[in-house]
Amino acid sequence: MARRQKRFTRKPERPRFRINQQIRSPKIRLVGDNLDEISEVVGTKVESGVYPVRQAYEFANALGLDLVEISPKADPPVCRVIDYKKFLFDRKKKEKEIKAKTVKTVVKEIRFGPNTDDHDFQFKARHAEKFLKEGSKVKAYVHFRGRTIVFRERGELLLLRFIKHLEEFGSPEALPKMEGRRMFVMLAPKKIPAKKSKPAKDKSAKKTEAKSKDGKKDDKPADNNAQTT
Repeated sequence: MARRQKRFTRKPERPRFRINQQIRSPKIRLVGDNLDEISEVVGTKVESGVYPVRQAYEFANALGLDLVEISPKADPPVCRVIDYKKFLFDRKKKEKEIKAKTVKTVVKEIRFGPNTDDHDFQFKARHAEKFLKEGSKVKAYVHFRGRTIVFRERGELLLLRFIKHLEEFGSPEALPKMEGRRMFVMLAPKKIPAKKSKPAKDKSAKKTEAKSKDGKKDDKPADNNAQTT
């Protein structure tokens, strides 16, 4: 008989913030920039301070808003009277903006052997140059198999040559070092300054310059012996 597969149901996500009647603490610290508005609606002066949670909940009801616990670990918990849906929307928007500004570092690996020939070196160096130009880091390493571990110096010279070859596009974060049976170096991309474009000459200036050349008057003195009629 075929076994019945168990159905796994996802547990509902816990709310990130307690609101209204979910707030367990008997007292809360009320803060916010709309306390004057609350005062006008309830008819009494409401200032930032500690209130019974029921009273703060009544303030929120009077404005048609929610009492939101924004700092549950504080003593007493800190709450605000706000629109909960708008509050969550604004937080998600800020989180997305922060995430978008955070630059993700991509690391590309280039592998060598201690006996890598010149053709293979040039081929891999071109790839590394491309990665650095794209803004990725490059981790170049020499892998020593079996008895080739005795050629550590050869591997170090190869990586130093690699650093020298790419010094225009990347700089090493540290000198080559061993990690198990590998010797590696990490190159970070350099910011290549943009080439300054030559300022274009003003067309009107060119035209006036051309006219001045064509319209030059003859500076020779007139012949005094010319006859008049």
